[in-house]
Amino acid sequence: MSCSSALILPSISSNGFRRFCPMKLDKSRVFMSSILVGSRIDAVDDALFADYKPTNAFLFPGQGAQAVGMGAEAQKVPAAAELYKRANEIMGFDLLDICINGPKEKLDSTVLSQPAIYVTSLAAVEILRAREGGQQIIDSVDVTCGLSLGEYTALAFTGAFSFEDGLKLVKLRGEAMQDAADAAKSAMVSIIGLDSDKVQKLCDAANEEVDEANKVQIANFLCPGNYAVSGGVKGIEAVEAKAKSFKARMTVRLAVAGAFHTSFMNPAVSRLEAALGATEIRTPKIPVISNVDAQPHADPDTIKKILASQVTSPVQWETTMKTLLSKGLKKSYELGPGKVIAGIVKRMDRGAEIENIGA
Repeated sequence: MSCSSALILPSISSNGFRRFCPMKLDKSRVFMSSILVGSRIDAVDDALFADYKPTNAFLFPGQGAQAVGMGAEAQKVPAAAELYKRANEIMGFDLLDICINGPKEKLDSTVLSQPAIYVTSLAAVEILRAREGGQQIIDSVDVTCGLSLGEYTALAFTGAFSFEDGLKLVKLRGEAMQDAADAAKSAMVSIIGLDSDKVQKLCDAANEEVDEANKVQIANFLCPGNYAVSGGVKGIEAVEAKAKSFKARMTVRLAVAGAFHTSFMNPAVSRLEAALGATEIRTPKIPVISNVDAQPHADPDTIKKILASQVTSPVQWETTMKTLLSKGLKKSYELGPGKVIAGIVKRMDRGAEIENIGA
């Protein structure tokens, strides 16, 4: 495909990343208003990517993937190392030092882990780009998504917003989620070994024993046999106490600040809405699958609404991966710290091809 025949969308080069050849889009799916500002299209059909056919995917991790020492490999690649320097200016402190040296308790905090994973994941893109054949792999990617926080990384990768704007959003998101968690006692727990229907029944049983402020719900639909439940501390304790009677293999209390992806995060929404409203968001170059509804969105205003609601909505990762695999996905790349996503993908399809690109 020649670049000259494609509809030009905002370039990833505005992020500091190298330019990709723009996608050739079906112009009949793009609705223009009577006014054009520069080369920006005022109105975009949100269903622009509805008929996407995935072959190669970039998958970006979320909170929990962080580990002391991440970012060290990135210092060997100038373009990757530069991202940390730019991040330090925005954060106002040496983020790289915390990534490499910790301490773990500091890196694990919501306010630091989220920006640290965002930067390290995009640094992994630059590590891939620097290796032989890496640019060809990047150019071959035709769909992307990220686990919770990773959705912001995916959007930055596709040029929906700049690296700097994405980092500012992620920084505020972490702060807002931490403040919301501090406002009420809440927690999260992973339920291992049950299907989603059984986990829902477990939540229903726990909710019968607690008041409204301690209700629980499924917050992360990760993969068959692995679902995260969020809610009030008493509700989470009730889930843990009842899990064995529901034949769960085990429960694992998650080291997070509070009940993410539930109404406990409502106080964070207005702050996110304000920040997103002030941020320029463009139509992504390739489909970015939303955590909220497992669908790709093209309209910038819709993307803003989705991102604001994401912190209070269950993560539909299982549906996302099932859809990608059923649509014919050939290969995936997990970019960033850890191998959580690779484990999930392999659990859903043992034959799935996925490569980790760390930083």
